[in-house]
Amino acid sequence: MAKARKSWREKLADSKDLPRVVEITDKMSQRWGTGTLVIPAPVEVDEIMRKVPEGKITTINRIRETLARKHGATIGCPITTGIFVSIAARAAEEAAAEGDTNITPYWRTLKSSGELNEKYPGGVEAQAAHLREEGHTIEPGRGKKPPRVKDFEKVLQ
Repeated sequence: MAKARKSWREKLADSKDLPRVVEITDKMSQRWGTGTLVIPAPVEVDEIMRKVPEGKITTINRIRETLARKHGATIGCPITTGIFVSIAARAAEEAAAEGDTNITPYWRTLKSSGELNEKYPGGVEAQAAHLREEGHTIEPGRGKKPPRVKDFEKVLQ
């Protein structure tokens, strides 16, 4: 019998024995340097995203820095943090579709250079609409670069 797929909210709640702090291995050190890396739990990423108030924004790198400080690690894992940001966004949309109004404001989490995230539900168009509603100006993308929030550094949380 086929196993039912987990909902996005179930994926968000599944900590899989995380968070965990690990040594940065030789192979990883070529990219991320030496020290330790925290692999966060999905709910930790969601909690940080939930704390960003209207009119402010954060970036995935800021979330990683917060996680590293919280766990005494050198860095936060860029791969799992990015995945968990996406899961949090999809879980929020799943909850909104069922009438929940207290959802994670995922649209306030940008890529590291202020770029919108094409992997969010509705793509960059939906994220841009949310951000414009909150008073942000969106600069158009150039070439392969996605649109970004103008002067995002001034409204970073």
